Amino acid sequence: MKWALGRNADAVRTGLEDNIRMSKARLAKSNAELVEAAVALCEKFGARAATPSEARAMLGLAGAAA
Repeated sequence: MKWALGRNADAVRTGLEDNIRMSKARLAKSNAELVEAAVALCEKFGARAATPSEARAMLGLAGAAA
């Protein structure tokens, strides 16, 4: 994720389906822990995490804000 954000990626994603570790030595406790770390990393690189409504709209999912 650092690599992508450092190169101005349009988007990054996280979750247990993508990664199960917080570090080489420690497994993530939950999806929430991974998301919190991703949000903090995005902020460090001057990016903003999408809200749930924004993410649904980007993915064309039901319940997306108009």
